[in-house]
Amino acid sequence: MPTEMLQIVNEEGKSDSKLDPDLPQSELHKLYRTMVYTRAFDNRMIAMQRQGRMSFYAPCVGEEAAHIGSAYALKPEDWLFPQYREQGAMILRGISLEQLVSSLLGNRNDANKGRSFANAWGDRSLNIVHSSAPVGTQIPLAVGAAMAAKLRGDKTVTLAYFGDGATSSGYFHVALNFASVFKAPTIFFCKNNQYAVSVPIHRQLASKNVAVKAAAYGMEGVQVDGNDILAVYCVTKEAEERARSGGGPTLIEAITYRMGAHSTADDPTRYRRQEEVESWKKKDPIKRFRLYLENRGLWGEKEESDLWTEAENMVSEAVRRAEAAPLPTVESMFEDVYKEMSPALKEQLQDALTSRESR
Repeated sequence: MPTEMLQIVNEEGKSDSKLDPDLPQSELHKLYRTMVYTRAFDNRMIAMQRQGRMSFYAPCVGEEAAHIGSAYALKPEDWLFPQYREQGAMILRGISLEQLVSSLLGNRNDANKGRSFANAWGDRSLNIVHSSAPVGTQIPLAVGAAMAAKLRGDKTVTLAYFGDGATSSGYFHVALNFASVFKAPTIFFCKNNQYAVSVPIHRQLASKNVAVKAAAYGMEGVQVDGNDILAVYCVTKEAEERARSGGGPTLIEAITYRMGAHSTADDPTRYRRQEEVESWKKKDPIKRFRLYLENRGLWGEKEESDLWTEAENMVSEAVRRAEAAPLPTVESMFEDVYKEMSPALKEQLQDALTSRESR
């Protein structure tokens, strides 16, 4: 069981060469680009919500290394079960910026057709299950999908993302127990960002940490520096290999920090001190990874400036296209319920159309 947090790259961007995965330069750049794109997207979406151009947004500022590094460790055929703060994992997997903005706006190009809450991203073609608002419900679903794959005889791995607050839900405990008993090829990835909305971690659990909970269920547990993208990648890769080879599930606790508000409906100044926020800003995962690249001679000021300009321009273009798209049709509310629309739904649709025309 975990006794200390695994770290490869420290806050000065210096690495333990014995643990460094030594990824190719092109892959290191890919990871960093995804982190910057995610931060640029976050910044713009927060601004748009404040301008009244969308109703709600849940940012992931400060958590980029945790979900991008873990998603990178999986194969394209593996399934992700996100919560609502994995924007970078979505971008890494191939969901376009325009798709993300469309979901937030609920326009006609939204995969959910405007039916779900904001940040409920997903894409079946990319093996990403759409998230939902209830806390922790995706955890047992990931186990079910993993067991289905195991019964079919394929080597698919599933990964469930959740926050520290979800470890207090029944979904968490049921899923871990079942997965361990039947050796489901599932990775349980807890992004411990120190707060479940306003509830601090010390009020959430009495155990030493989240990772030690794995012992009660007879599975592997590990705690990792969630702001160190290479450490996150390494522990997730090890968990992925264990799951795929039949070794069963792993519980990963990534220690990170939600540097912004829980959502645009939240005021974090009511429950945490600014001094705490400032201390965590010094551990910014993007700054740390940039220093690592610079220390290795793989990055410079021009590359940094060019990347941020590119990312901000791409986000702006995605916003322009998404805002120009029309809203979903009235008919779309009645689609996808059954393969063929039932008589009752047809009647309700006609009532809705008649009501619209009479206004």
